[in-house]
Amino acid sequence: LLCERGIRTFEKAYRNTLDLNAVAILKEKSHLPVIVDPSHGVGIRRFVEPMALAGVMAGADGVIVEIHEEPEKAISDGQQSLTIEEANILYKNVRAILKAKRQLI
Repeated sequence: LLCERGIRTFEKAYRNTLDLNAVAILKEKSHLPVIVDPSHGVGIRRFVEPMALAGVMAGADGVIVEIHEEPEKAISDGQQSLTIEEANILYKNVRAILKAKRQLI
């Protein structure tokens, strides 16, 4: 299992930069499944869902995200954690994107 969770760049506004190029390249060069971690790859809650969906479209075999009942009270990584409700919406949207992607192929 390989996981793209972001690279360090000179950008200061985000924790890391999710490198979606890596998903396609790793899929080509390895037989292992590739997942994306947009929680760490971006570090900002409002960008987790769009980057997760982009990762799926880029060919990721799975998505891993941080979830917390009350992210504002999390000991760590609360700024990038989805609420349970947001995670449920993401799950539904990932399934919809996968269905749409299959129709394109």
